[in-house]
Amino acid sequence: MTVRATFSALGVAALLALPALFPVGAAAQVAAPQVGNVELKQPLPYPYDETIDNAAVNAQVDAALAKAKKEHKRVLLDFGGNWCGDCRVLAGLVELPEVHSFLDKNFVMVTVDVGRYTKNMDVPARFGVPKFKGVPTVLVVEADGTLVNGDASFDLTDARHMEPQAVVDWLAKWAKPAKTASK
Repeated sequence: MTVRATFSALGVAALLALPALFPVGAAAQVAAPQVGNVELKQPLPYPYDETIDNAAVNAQVDAALAKAKKEHKRVLLDFGGNWCGDCRVLAGLVELPEVHSFLDKNFVMVTVDVGRYTKNMDVPARFGVPKFKGVPTVLVVEADGTLVNGDASFDLTDARHMEPQAVVDWLAKWAKPAKTASK
């Protein structure tokens, strides 16, 4: 049976149900700030501290997990290097006031320098990500250390070719929804 015949046999109602059967990605649970197509401040920032040692990085991650637990947030771990254009574009977006306040409200953020994949690679391994497909790699982690975004952690490795709003929307879909009084 051809694809066309299969779709005809399924009918329109069944086709409308397909996204529920095969979800493409997580839907945003928290509204993203609207940034449109902004011009990022130049030069782009260098977001990663290249001088910090591994013990200090792990201490920062531990502190972020503790803070996230206390504040009922998720941790956003941004792994990359100052040599990476996509990492610097992401950092430029994070510096926008509306994005920065959104992230601060919804996440505890830590940036981790991985050098040329030669530094601090034990940190993502703690969350089940032993290798990167590229940077920036963004892990979203619950306060208990559970990785939330799995394979989607590599979605921003091409940030420089993404619309700014698409990057912000991606970040928003991993924010933890606020607890309501009825829960």
